[in-house]
Amino acid sequence: MLEKIDLNKKVPKDEFKAVFPAIQERLYTVQKLSWDARIPVVILFEGWDASGKGTSIQALTEPLDPRGFKLYPIRAARTYEKAHPWLWRFWAKLPARGEWAIFDRSWYGRVLVERVENLIPETEWRRGYRDIVDFERTIADDGHLIIKFFLHISQKEQKRRFNQLLEDPLTAWHVSPEDWEHHRRYDDWFLAYEEMFERTESEWGPWTIVEATDRRHTRLKIARTIIRALEERLGISPIEFSLPVIEYDSVMSMIADENDVTPAVTEKINMDKAKIDLSASKKKDKKVKHPK
Repeated sequence: MLEKIDLNKKVPKDEFKAVFPAIQERLYTVQKLSWDARIPVVILFEGWDASGKGTSIQALTEPLDPRGFKLYPIRAARTYEKAHPWLWRFWAKLPARGEWAIFDRSWYGRVLVERVENLIPETEWRRGYRDIVDFERTIADDGHLIIKFFLHISQKEQKRRFNQLLEDPLTAWHVSPEDWEHHRRYDDWFLAYEEMFERTESEWGPWTIVEATDRRHTRLKIARTIIRALEERLGISPIEFSLPVIEYDSVMSMIADENDVTPAVTEKINMDKAKIDLSASKKKDKKVKHPK
């Protein structure tokens, strides 16, 4: 599946500057509307080391009201967390009604790092797929909107970014021996990611694969995916941005193509069908309240 992704997608700088301020303003608007509608939103980021998860999250949160979201960087479970069922620590981080929870890595570590590095028996990480699907189905049934991103780069690009970080003493600390070991085992991680998509893609928790070679393309696709999902959940008229065209093929459809099966029905929303003036649309949207 990942081998079919076009990692050469780029957005010219002038086009990015022309459209991104309006997209940031729309992000702020849909955040406020989701607060008023009391929709809890779960946004998670997975991806390769050095794929830009941190900088993408920084760009995403820049226009948001900080009172309306919480950011959770996920690391290995602590001792007291291991005393509970493995998903317990994530249940405790779910957002309240109207809030956003943004995860820098997530519960998918169960079937990724714990699998690849043999931290748990195979029977446990294989059971993790079922646990994850059940967990996401439960919170989706409770009203949570789940948006999942995977940032994809090539092994060559990953090495280039590591070396670039190492050239600057102020950023060299970002690259650890563990990162190089992950780079060396790129194929093992590749297989783990492929199975993760196949086993955990669902109508209530769809994956969005982001071609992350170009940072401008990455930021646009992430922001516009979130806007699209919230506009659909809120039932409001979408804002259409003319530049540039971003493709939104679902992981589910790619899985279906590979396995020659019919997927569950998923709507494909084309955000480039029409152009609606931002200011005109804002007048139509109801006035929103700030979180207290």
